[in-house]
Amino acid sequence: MQDRTQLGASERAALLALANRLADLARTETLAYFRRPDLLADSKLTEGFDPVTAADRAAELRLRQELAGSRPRDGIVGEEFPPVPSDSGLTWIIDPIDGTRGYLSGTPCWGVLIALADTDGPFLGVIDQPYIGERFIGGLGEASLSGPHGTAGLRCRNVGDISQAVLFSTFPEIGTSDECAAFGRVSAACRLTRYGMDCYAYALLALGQIDLVIEAGLKLYDIAAPLAVIEAAGGMVTDWQGGRAGDTGQIIAAANADIHAQALKLLNANS
Repeated sequence: MQDRTQLGASERAALLALANRLADLARTETLAYFRRPDLLADSKLTEGFDPVTAADRAAELRLRQELAGSRPRDGIVGEEFPPVPSDSGLTWIIDPIDGTRGYLSGTPCWGVLIALADTDGPFLGVIDQPYIGERFIGGLGEASLSGPHGTAGLRCRNVGDISQAVLFSTFPEIGTSDECAAFGRVSAACRLTRYGMDCYAYALLALGQIDLVIEAGLKLYDIAAPLAVIEAAGGMVTDWQGGRAGDTGQIIAAANADIHAQALKLLNANS
């Protein structure tokens, strides 16, 4: 059974190449449906609206087909279809369209998330925005953005005081009433709070544009790729208690340890 410590230089290069190839395939599938007036969405919920589209399913199926041919012993965890167990010790974690609501609305604030994990968690991640052609990749010695304006390195900001921090979250309603109140304490302490970016907010954190992303109710496939990208850029991602991300649904991504500690204290002020 493999883990990240057993990967040689050639296999690391091959895994990076495969991650990019998967992102290329997902671009083709997702752009084929994007902004089409006939695109319909089903809801995964009987009450409320948690959309899934033909684009979500087509993109994930295409990536699963590629992985079955290229890495048949690796596991797969995806949003739309049942998991495939790992025989190698490595598992690919896929969210074919993170931000389906934004995708349906025609905005470019959605993305394809691809991560590779071992038993210690994700160690390679891709956040890809097909429509504007930006790809953020982190792990296995890589931390970079490639896009229409060329290639740049990823590095989180070093803002030391939360009063100067820029905070993002997807929804103003953060989970339960208690979670919303906790988020409100952090938001009140920050310089600026913005909403609605889905996975692109995590990419901006890795790029050094913002300082915090705080959310609740996330699944492993929502955070695995952003976690790997942000850690490669020098940031940190945990749950709201400072523990392993992905287990509780509560996520705090921070540009540095100082901002993380200050935000964590405010999140748990009434605990």
